[in-house]
Amino acid sequence: MPSPKVKAYLDDHGVAYETITYEHAYDAQRVAAAAQISGKQLAKTVVIKADDKLVMAVVPASARVDCERLKGALDAVYAALAKESDFRGSFGDCEVGAMPPLGPLYGVDVFVDESLTQAGTIAFRAGTHGELIRMTYADFEKVAAPRVLDLAYRR
Repeated sequence: MPSPKVKAYLDDHGVAYETITYEHAYDAQRVAAAAQISGKQLAKTVVIKADDKLVMAVVPASARVDCERLKGALDAVYAALAKESDFRGSFGDCEVGAMPPLGPLYGVDVFVDESLTQAGTIAFRAGTHGELIRMTYADFEKVAAPRVLDLAYRR
């Protein structure tokens, strides 16, 4: 089950979603494989520190965040992967590394790679390792209010 806070948020917004249980894995590509879904549909949440602000960058499992593009979009001086110490306590109901890309729930802006907008459905971590939430991209837009950018590069 998603974290209670995440479940309440989704239920309060009236969006349809399903949960997918998978064998515990940390790496996004392994999560996609364990959950038997395409890496193109698994939305990986990456916490970025841009100047003194935290933001969520959401990219496909197989991609990495282009911090330079994000920095430009934010008109920031600095943008890099946040350290755990930068966001400790910001996502208190979630296990580290399993934060769902629901920025409004946590007071954080969300930026999503444009490739994910083409997916009919996306899946993302539910706040715990071992469980994903899957929903239509349209419903994701309703609950995450993301800004769409070309912000991923493939390995």
